[in-house]
Amino acid sequence: AKGSGSRPTAPAAPSAAAGLEPLPFAPASRIKIPAIRVAAPIMDVGLDADGWVAAPPPQDANLAGWYQNGISPGQRGTSVVVGHVDNTRGPAVFYGLGSLEKGQHIEVERYDGRVAVFEIYGVEVYAKDDFPGVQVYADTGQPELRVITCGGGYTRARGYDGNVVVYARMVGSR
Repeated sequence: AKGSGSRPTAPAAPSAAAGLEPLPFAPASRIKIPAIRVAAPIMDVGLDADGWVAAPPPQDANLAGWYQNGISPGQRGTSVVVGHVDNTRGPAVFYGLGSLEKGQHIEVERYDGRVAVFEIYGVEVYAKDDFPGVQVYADTGQPELRVITCGGGYTRARGYDGNVVVYARMVGSR
């Protein structure tokens, strides 16, 4: 809470599955989150003017963005996929992100034909003003995924005041 002096903390990452080999680099092409019926194409995104990972264009409600200058899903390190919670016409690709639970899976298809399978180990909401970027994007030494959308309170003037962050680690590939 703001003013309490406590810093937000990330969920503890489980250790990697024995014998799980990270995948080589390959751009992300699609994301599937069966628990919330997400099946969306992924476009490459960079950073916005403020230095944050840019979101894909809001006009296309079913489109996610992968931070192309970072780690690819399945590679050793932390890969980042972002998307909108809604747009002017209603719910968007990651509208249901906050309802995900530990143990549920996220699949990311890659342009090399491989699919990286991730298991969720935490879902957190952070205030935009106190977003723990270093911690969210940190390299745990394992192939990890962060899926991020807007969340928290909303005002027309400022938009959403927070972010929903899903923490997941790779548990397999095919």
